[in-house]
Amino acid sequence: MENRNYSVIVFDLGNVLIPFNYDILIRKLDEIKPGLGKHFVDTYNDNYHIHREFERGKITEEDFINRMLETLEHRIDGITFCEYFSSIFTTNDNVIQLLPGLKKQYKLILLSNTNSIHERYGWDHYGFLKYFDDLVLSHKVGAVKPEEKIYRAVEAASELPSEEHIFIDDIEEYVTAAKKLGWDGIHFKGYDYLVNELKQRNIL
Repeated sequence: MENRNYSVIVFDLGNVLIPFNYDILIRKLDEIKPGLGKHFVDTYNDNYHIHREFERGKITEEDFINRMLETLEHRIDGITFCEYFSSIFTTNDNVIQLLPGLKKQYKLILLSNTNSIHERYGWDHYGFLKYFDDLVLSHKVGAVKPEEKIYRAVEAASELPSEEHIFIDDIEEYVTAAKKLGWDGIHFKGYDYLVNELKQRNIL
């Protein structure tokens, strides 16, 4: 393990700090009409570019909701959709418990491909967010991982050199993109694996 001076630990949100499961959404929709959940998720995945553009902030929330309600045959209203769409999250409490200790020595930044609905209805109330010095969110930056622009937005927030950043994400492609910019990175494979990787770097 190379010897680095780390100043900034950058955490992904989804599936690192907050696991998500679209089966929860499917079950809620199936209660309204059998098969509606699978129909929605299949249509959503087949049109994933819409999801990505919403995460980039290129599609308005109103437009996104209207498109989703069409897929759902307007069987629910916009607010109910937002609540159902954001009911998919739980918390990775063991990873979250690392944050207070890390905060004492490092600048912590959250880096997430996310959207305004999931932020407002899903995770914005979580108490662990207080440990982060900054939240770099795709829909506010106008870029998504693995695009260079979003990583540079983190560096602008930290005001520290690339090589002093380490990034933790469950998607290897996003970690690789960070490394190409001079960061270190850990491909998140679970709590024990993360702790071991952090200990190897003398971060824990």
